[in-house]
Amino acid sequence: MPTRVPQERRRRRPTRTGVLLSEELIVETALRLIGEHGPEALSVRRLGAALGCDPSALYRYFQGADDLVLAVADRIIGDAMAGFEPGDDWVAGLREMARRVRAGYLAHPRAAAFASYRVTGRENEIRAVETGVALLMSAGFPPGEATRLYLAFIDTVLGHAAMDAAFQALPRQRREADHQAWHDVYQDLDPVAYPALTAARGSLHRMGDSSFEGAVELLLEALRGRAECSTRRTGMARSHGA
Repeated sequence: MPTRVPQERRRRRPTRTGVLLSEELIVETALRLIGEHGPEALSVRRLGAALGCDPSALYRYFQGADDLVLAVADRIIGDAMAGFEPGDDWVAGLREMARRVRAGYLAHPRAAAFASYRVTGRENEIRAVETGVALLMSAGFPPGEATRLYLAFIDTVLGHAAMDAAFQALPRQRREADHQAWHDVYQDLDPVAYPALTAARGSLHRMGDSSFEGAVELLLEALRGRAECSTRRTGMARSHGA
């Protein structure tokens, strides 16, 4: 877990323009800069200029640029999970978590590239992991297995969400060109060299769509089946024990 800046050094302070400097404002400005100019814009110098303060003032709130990156990543998680209250259906809860993660990344597509693979060690991430592991434990998985399965679940979700966000971050013309390739290139392949693609020609246009929902449903189906098998095994063991 990253070393946090002491609370007394993170009090709100006015910038040269009279704006009260705070951790929240810095993160919000960082997200805006990344959205406008890409991850390379995340420097102490550019942030200081955008906030109207001396760059050194930012070190009252963050240890350095990497500490700020983790805060940005945690902010995306927090925004995505805000107001989420899972019910009794653990499958529905995990599905909603997955959709929220993707929506959070699509809201900040240029930040998603570095946010998806970092461990923030901060409150929003910790709460999200707690929620996911708790949902799997409610399905009957013991804590160790629930933790392992959550890792497989969230890594799959993050990978697909980051890929969708990266595509969304492309210029519109490039996105359209990629979609069009499924029509222009794949519809005229040599049937002898590519018999499977020729047979599937009528459905290849769907390859340009996101596979996120399908991948999540496949994973949830596998988790549901695993939970049912675990429940049956537990019931049989109790029956034999009796």
